[in-house]
Amino acid sequence: MVNVHYIFDPMCGWCYGATSLIQQLNEMSGVKLHLHPGGMIERSPLSDGFRQHVLQADQRIAQQTGAVFGEGYIAKIKSGETVILDSYVTAQAIIAVQLLGVSPSVMLKSIQQAHYQQGLPVADTDTLALLAQSLDLEPNQWLQAMEQAKAQLPEQLEQTQSLMAQYQLSGFPSIVYEAEEQWRTVSVSHFYNRPQQWADFWKKMTQ
Repeated sequence: MVNVHYIFDPMCGWCYGATSLIQQLNEMSGVKLHLHPGGMIERSPLSDGFRQHVLQADQRIAQQTGAVFGEGYIAKIKSGETVILDSYVTAQAIIAVQLLGVSPSVMLKSIQQAHYQQGLPVADTDTLALLAQSLDLEPNQWLQAMEQAKAQLPEQLEQTQSLMAQYQLSGFPSIVYEAEEQWRTVSVSHFYNRPQQWADFWKKMTQ
């Protein structure tokens, strides 16, 4: 069994670009995926001056990864409508589903699709509750899990920062994996739009 540690941020466009690679990993036998949220953006509105930069960056992400940014999302960024970004509450939601026995990568993907495809306000706890409902989670259990996750979040973010410092990782997405009692890093960006090479790499690691 290879333990794969995925260092990500729900509000990171390049992490959205890596969604299909992470889904592949999650479905592989011989791989156990661990998610480590990064806390990239404290709750804040997207400034008007930064919107054009975001749209240009998204074009590069789409070209290099094949990820599709939805019309709802693009229209919202272009419109000047308020867009609140919050890495903390979205990471909290990912921890919460794990506490309820759901794969955290499933919630990460749900949040990414809601934000980057539909343009939904994922910094809003009501939106996150609807995503949890779509995963068949009971509302009261969800609220309790969110409270537990809020208490756990600072320690998890600290663990992520320690892991990044230890392996000199400068950003998101990043991967560290344990194989044959050794810890190694692998460049996620090297495998954008190369699903077969990605599968072959991990097949070799798990043999």
